Amino acid sequence: MTSNNWYRIDNVAKVFLASISKRDTRAFRVSCILKEDIDPALLQDAVLMAIQDRPQAQVRIRRGVFWHYIEDTDIMPVVSEEKDRICPLLYNSAKAMLHYEVTYFGKRINLDMFHALTDGTGGLEFLNIIVLHYLKLKYPGKYEEVALHSGASADDLSQDSYRQFFENMSLSRSKKKNAYHPGGFRLPYDQLQFFEIHMSAAQALTISKKMGVSLTSFFGAAWMLAIRDEMPPRKRGNKPVTVSLPVNLRKYYPSHTARNFFNNVNVSHSFKKDISLEDLAVEFDATLKSQLSEESIKKQMDNYETMEYVAPVRAVPLFIKQLVVRTVTRLTDKKVSMVLSNLGIQRPPHEVENEIETYNGFCSSNNLFSTIFTFKDDLTLGVSSPYSNTAVVKNFVRGLVDLGVDIRVYATEVIR
Repeated sequence: MTSNNWYRIDNVAKVFLASISKRDTRAFRVSCILKEDIDPALLQDAVLMAIQDRPQAQVRIRRGVFWHYIEDTDIMPVVSEEKDRICPLLYNSAKAMLHYEVTYFGKRINLDMFHALTDGTGGLEFLNIIVLHYLKLKYPGKYEEVALHSGASADDLSQDSYRQFFENMSLSRSKKKNAYHPGGFRLPYDQLQFFEIHMSAAQALTISKKMGVSLTSFFGAAWMLAIRDEMPPRKRGNKPVTVSLPVNLRKYYPSHTARNFFNNVNVSHSFKKDISLEDLAVEFDATLKSQLSEESIKKQMDNYETMEYVAPVRAVPLFIKQLVVRTVTRLTDKKVSMVLSNLGIQRPPHEVENEIETYNGFCSSNNLFSTIFTFKDDLTLGVSSPYSNTAVVKNFVRGLVDLGVDIRVYATEVIR
């Protein structure tokens, strides 16, 4: 299980490794739903073919004296029918294991990945490679000429792009206020509840365009109001509702890495007086656009990466670093009410689009977390919640229904 081929993990992965828990496993799931039931034997072969294209997944994370590191492993993936929880625990320092898992159920192919390996963009690329190989095996000769590759070299795919594009030493403390967190008891036994919300992409886009905002800003504002409606009136002016939004840095830098390469930006609003959804969406959109300027994105990345180059920090043993990172992560989490991650329009090779029904996904979290996937006219939100109280999700869905959006909602069962 050992190899001389090893490399250091990136700074985002260090946060995930320090803050992993039984509830928040720091894993995410991306799924592709086909139009016919999955053949397990073909899927197993497809995964074995896919790892030839993405050997970056065939690794094991190990503990060093000062930092964790990644090395190649000869552990082979084994496909199984989905039986366990969504976003399972995929890292154990005492156990030799892969940090991803492929399962199936009915027409659905699931890829669960430990977030220390890659982000949603990298996970979706890996999933689409698996799906393409599966369809080639299922329909011999039909898709032989179809390819799915960015043209990136093995070195490009393995690149730590945070380090590659780091420019200036910059270290500043966040002055953001602690945010309001939806109240209530957390689910017992370290559970998360998952909601899958489907709607027409055309309906949602029509509303957001009428407001003059992006789809992300429309949903961000709708979630803010859903949280506000759950807040006791006396608290509405005391703490802001803050939505954190992951940003794919590949849009700002010439990177093809299959590893993590994202930052988070925050949008906040304090509900000191009533505000309409349209006005809040316009405000959200303006704030988000200012946060997404190249200057802001680069400054944030440099600030985050600077800690890697502070000599006293580099010499501190791993267990102390993890305590510090864990504490900082908890303080950061207090400044966020929920996370909203828009994975965008899914564009598999056009030759295989008709074999695919839709995409969706989830992420483990200690707070509310919503993903957004769009495929053709199906827009899906995957919501993860640690709370027993489902009021915020109900408020969000009712708000969309009141706007005339047709909604379908599915939810996992939990033990009360």
